[in-house]
Amino acid sequence: MDIRTATEADYDYLASRDHHILNSLLLSKINQQEIYILSEGSLDIGWLRYGYFWDQIPFMNLLWIDEPYRGAGFGRQAVQHWEQAMQAMGHKQVMTSSMASEEAQHFYRKLGYRDSGCLLPDNEPLEIFFTKAL
Repeated sequence: MDIRTATEADYDYLASRDHHILNSLLLSKINQQEIYILSEGSLDIGWLRYGYFWDQIPFMNLLWIDEPYRGAGFGRQAVQHWEQAMQAMGHKQVMTSSMASEEAQHFYRKLGYRDSGCLLPDNEPLEIFFTKAL
């Protein structure tokens, strides 16, 4: 799998598939180099998007792997790539979250993330926050 920083050329791909960010913010995230594109051969198979919690701690907002490629280690590779990049930037900790109803919580725990709190949004499942020291 190849992992590269998204460019403006990836805008249409991301805008048509990432339904968890406003399109008006997407170009800004691309220009801030806060999105990685995951590809297998010449096919884009997913992306990782992040921001900063309290404007300080890298926070993985979304990791998406297309269904046919799940369970093959691509998610693990993407997270490890991101963690290494954050560590190279001098960060000592990273964060992410998952709804309690999602399987992703188990994936993050296997990667060494620990439960660090939760939030109960209106009319949605519990959101579990995870942290990991780098």
